[in-house]
Amino acid sequence: MINQLLNKKTNLIMNDKKNNSAGFYSLAVFLIFSIAVHAQEPLQKQTIEITSSFKPEIKEAAKINFVASPPVPDSAKPRFHYDIPVTSLSLVYKPIGFSPLALNIDSTPRKWDATNFVKLGYGNLQTPFAQAGLSFNNSDNANLNILAHYISSKGRTVPHQEYANAGASVYGTKITSTNHELFGKVSFDNNKYLLYGYDNNAYHFDKRDILQRFMGFDVNAGIRNTIPTSFGLKYSPKVSLSFFNDNHHSREFTGALDLPLEKSVGENFQVKLGINADYTQYASDNTQGTVNNTIVTIPFALKFQNENIDIHGGMIPSWDNTEFKLLPDLLADFKIGGEGLIVQLGWLMHYDKGTDKRFAGLNPYLSQPSQLLNTRVNETFGGIKGTFLEHFFYNAKVGLVQFYNLPLFVNDYGTLGSPLAGNRFIIRNEEKITGFQMHGEAGILQAEDFSLSARFNWILFNKQVSQAKPWGVIPRELNAALRWRILKDLWLKSDLFFFEGAKYLKRDGGIASGRHPVDMNAGLEFRITKQFNLWVQANNLFNNQYQRWNQYDVYGFNLLGGIIYNFSK
Repeated sequence: MINQLLNKKTNLIMNDKKNNSAGFYSLAVFLIFSIAVHAQEPLQKQTIEITSSFKPEIKEAAKINFVASPPVPDSAKPRFHYDIPVTSLSLVYKPIGFSPLALNIDSTPRKWDATNFVKLGYGNLQTPFAQAGLSFNNSDNANLNILAHYISSKGRTVPHQEYANAGASVYGTKITSTNHELFGKVSFDNNKYLLYGYDNNAYHFDKRDILQRFMGFDVNAGIRNTIPTSFGLKYSPKVSLSFFNDNHHSREFTGALDLPLEKSVGENFQVKLGINADYTQYASDNTQGTVNNTIVTIPFALKFQNENIDIHGGMIPSWDNTEFKLLPDLLADFKIGGEGLIVQLGWLMHYDKGTDKRFAGLNPYLSQPSQLLNTRVNETFGGIKGTFLEHFFYNAKVGLVQFYNLPLFVNDYGTLGSPLAGNRFIIRNEEKITGFQMHGEAGILQAEDFSLSARFNWILFNKQVSQAKPWGVIPRELNAALRWRILKDLWLKSDLFFFEGAKYLKRDGGIASGRHPVDMNAGLEFRITKQFNLWVQANNLFNNQYQRWNQYDVYGFNLLGGIIYNFSK
């Protein structure tokens, strides 16, 4: 059929040659299309069906897992370092000076929660006692404290065995807005003694002839920065003025200036530098004109400190009037067992200023000194100290000690042509004396409820240059103190003293030693109301008769008691 159609159409084309080219092309297209249509006709009866289960979906977004993964187990024991000061070591009391006229009557074994109080009492040795304290705090940055006291006593067995002590002090501090602390203190003392240490059968004195009165007025002021500067500097300049005289026309003035400076270098190093100038002017009937005494020191030290080592190493250029000395200043602490065991080593040298005020504080029965010599002390020691179980502390050391120009006190017996009663002491300076020293302290502290402490000091002198013996120096002493809150409103205080009698020079030139006494006192304080307390104290419980200074017997047993009114509550 297809062939017939092609033949037919071919004949038509051949016969009609007049058709234009457009018609030819139209015919050709038609023929091709027709052939294609007839060629596909047999496939129309076959069909293909494609079926798929695919369903287009958006991919789920990734979610954040908020469940924390457990930490990796660590079996290592962490170590923490706490730099906590050992406050109990600072509670060790200083040596108690033995004076035959001093009465230790304060039976209060604790600090006052509020210092506004009045304490009054009286004793069997015609002993009136009064003490008052006031405290003013107008803010957290300023405070003012006032304290005044008076006590006197008169013995019954020894004629003219009398003394009196009165004084007052005012102390204040203030923190400024620039992180500085201003502090100052003004104090006044008036002490009266009678030189009763003489043979009453051989000598007779009027009370005015043996009266010894000392009066002192002191002023101290300073400033310090509570926060180090941006350069790590700490400073605390201080100035002090002292006026001292007696009823025998002696006059003394002392002025001192201290300018310490400290700089931190990193966390462990510190540099310390300072200047200290101390000037004294003294005049009396025993001196020819005015005596001047000056000490100037320029301490310099480097300090290294970490959790196990504390080393302070320095030197102190000094001028004792016109004499130059380079003083060592070396101290090292090594923690062997933490705070429980600390090994200490030291080589220190310092001056004890020679003043009439200091000599009168050591021995109130002395004559006016004719010169003022400064005592230079050289100490080389080693020892151990520490605290354990939070309540126990100890400190023990041994070493060599040297004293240069040490003041020694001997009775003034005058000369053969004009003998004296010996009730006054004169000073003999020892040029150089060397000794072996042992010192120990230990105690138990339980907050404000209980404390027990003891102190032992022993100096074994083995060499002196200008004097035969260390006149008036106690070579061995032991002190102990107990403070115990027995009940809620009942406190007990007790003190125990023992010392080896000092060497003294007799009238005939012989050498003797004082007794080795044991002395003890005890006191009670009981609260009866919120503002009133009762107190009582007994001194020299064993009624021992002994002498701290040759020819001066101490008081025997004496009892005092009174009341305390606390008006701050």
